[in-house]
Amino acid sequence: MNSIELKSRAKINLSIDVLGKREDGYHLVQMIMQTIDLYDIIKIKELSTEDIIIKSNSSDIPLDDNNIVYKAINLLKNKFNIKKGVEIFIEKNIPVAAGMAGGSSNAAAVLVGLNKIWGLNLSEVELQGIGFKLGADVPFCISGRAALAQGVGEELTYIKGLPKSTSILICKPNLFISTEEVYKGLDLENIKDRPDNKFLISSLEKEDVESVAKNMVNVLETVTSKEHAQIDEIEKIMLDCNALGSMMSGSGPTVFGLFENEEEALKGKEMLLKTYTQVYVVNSNEEGVEISG
Repeated sequence: MNSIELKSRAKINLSIDVLGKREDGYHLVQMIMQTIDLYDIIKIKELSTEDIIIKSNSSDIPLDDNNIVYKAINLLKNKFNIKKGVEIFIEKNIPVAAGMAGGSSNAAAVLVGLNKIWGLNLSEVELQGIGFKLGADVPFCISGRAALAQGVGEELTYIKGLPKSTSILICKPNLFISTEEVYKGLDLENIKDRPDNKFLISSLEKEDVESVAKNMVNVLETVTSKEHAQIDEIEKIMLDCNALGSMMSGSGPTVFGLFENEEEALKGKEMLLKTYTQVYVVNSNEEGVEISG
């Protein structure tokens, strides 16, 4: 009986711009994504029956066919006519519904793991194509690194990411944000402040983290922070603790700050832990899904 263990990494956005809306309701985006070293552990075990069993240490995620992981398994089973079952254990460390692609990253890990266990021999590009059917962030989560994502998020151009030495302070307030509602609330005609992605990419090339931090823009924040004062409050605490810049990731509610100095990031963490429970200091990472051991 085959089994495998994988690391499933979170991402942050260094920018998000929304350029328009397609007829099918999907939004056209242009955003910079960066993998970080905060990850869930996914354990996959092949079963002799055809069952799909999902277990987790978290009570915040569904363990039935509503979980994107279940959908990923089903997609591969149907596509390749596989008559085997699997048991998945998801050890959750990435905050849930946080704008950090936790679910997409779990689905990405399952695709990579089952590709190995079932000997499907799919290339990374083929896996990304399958992953896109599950969600726009899944292709990026498979490969990780840093990328400019365009289209609905699936057109990836890999770029130089944040230097490893950058400390990233992350705080997820106890809020639930509906991505769909945030996009609905976006007034595309009247977005005043948009990210200059060319400038951000060239600053990353030069390892000029300060220029990146001071010029990060997420247009979705205009919607989320209007509804939830905590977003601005967390950013202010991070900036008061000498963050080079601070911004919301994805559609929120997670906020992150970039620090030149780990000591200051840890001070910021201490301050935030007085009010919030999900606070982390991490670095960027150059890998997406990683097979452990």
